[in-house]
Amino acid sequence: MARLSFYGATGTVTGSRHLLELKNKKYLIDCGLFQGKKENRLKNWEPFPVSPNEIDRVFLTHAHIDHTGFLPRVVKDGFQGPVHSTRATHDLNNIMLRDSAHLQEEDAKWANKKGFSKHKPALPLYTTQDAEDALKLFQPKYYGEEFFIDDNIRVKFKDAGHILGSSFVEFRTRNNDKIRKILFSGDIGRPDRPVLRDPTQVFNVDYLVLESTYGDRLHDDVDPTPHLARIINESVERGGVLVIPSFAVGRTQTLLFVLRELEEQGKIPSLPVYIDSPMAIKTTDVFEKHLADFNITTRMLTLEGADVFHPKKLRISRTREQSIEINSVEKDAIIISASGMITGGRILHHMFERLPDPKNTVLLIGYQAEGTRGRTILEGNEYVKIHGQQVPVKAKIESITGYSGHADYNEILAWLMGFNKPPEKTFIVHGEPEASRSMADKIRKLYGWDVVIPEFGNSFDLDME
Repeated sequence: MARLSFYGATGTVTGSRHLLELKNKKYLIDCGLFQGKKENRLKNWEPFPVSPNEIDRVFLTHAHIDHTGFLPRVVKDGFQGPVHSTRATHDLNNIMLRDSAHLQEEDAKWANKKGFSKHKPALPLYTTQDAEDALKLFQPKYYGEEFFIDDNIRVKFKDAGHILGSSFVEFRTRNNDKIRKILFSGDIGRPDRPVLRDPTQVFNVDYLVLESTYGDRLHDDVDPTPHLARIINESVERGGVLVIPSFAVGRTQTLLFVLRELEEQGKIPSLPVYIDSPMAIKTTDVFEKHLADFNITTRMLTLEGADVFHPKKLRISRTREQSIEINSVEKDAIIISASGMITGGRILHHMFERLPDPKNTVLLIGYQAEGTRGRTILEGNEYVKIHGQQVPVKAKIESITGYSGHADYNEILAWLMGFNKPPEKTFIVHGEPEASRSMADKIRKLYGWDVVIPEFGNSFDLDME
């Protein structure tokens, strides 16, 4: 019997790590960092339940760090097998894993300088060299390309529509005339979004590992773009600066695309738009390299000569000095910086600088996980801790969920409706407890499927051999 074990993304939206044992081989699907609450982050330092040198291959659904950011650590600890992903995911990880390693090293240096770590000295989870070693193991594939990892095991990546390069990972086994399939959803995207294609419809799998980030929530039915235009125009009227914490991969490029369109339509003034995230800048270059992965509308715009990710007054802040210079901007500007949940990166400095001033606006655009600074601010707390200090939250706080890269529960249910048979078992992961329970209940009630919410360390026998 095959076996599926869950070592992450159980009871939380981060740390995706699923181990599939097939025909005496061990395959790790996603290798993500735990983020958010300290009790989750500490799991990154625990020994992986399976020795990394026993893992034969790693498969990545997409490039986000909560799905890939533990990879340099398992390489550091002995994994040396191939890493499979789409080509865009590989290109994005060339940026993101190096950046993650740099942040690990910088955080350790800062902790040692300020003396707030109980470890003497504080060490990074992994180093830049570990990330470089991990990147050497990638063997990227095209969407839809069938490849065999065993005479009877075929794998295929299918477009998940979440971020550039995101994919469903499908394993198909054959034993004589018996064919069995398991699909790992990673993160499911939304239909009719700017830039990216809709998620590929899946029809026929025997086992499904399904995310549930928005398992208890719906996105606003209204188009978020007029809401964004209102926030920008009100920020100008207030005489301050609009700060948007944004994920460097996907969300920032969507924002740039929409800002350019709003400018062209005359719905907002042409303001200086500061992109203060080296990773977001490099990621935008990767997006422009993978035009074939865009939806047909965006591809047509590029054929017509549109520079789709460049508002008129785009300002690129590559260096630390250029980032610091933004502090002198007092009004009529937009700052987009990572990370999207305000867990690290240059956005911390902008929030430290801008939050105390009521003229400024902070726009939270997308999901804010429990335990993050973004959630703290969204919940209306008067203070948020940044760089060891309690910073007063005086700025105007706005929120938009319509640009989320995650399907809500109705969009997931509609995607599941396309299956031509129920999976024998559906595993709900990658959600906070209430979201996962809600998603499972809806699937049981609407479709009558056998649904399980695994806990950390749970293992299940599968009829895949």
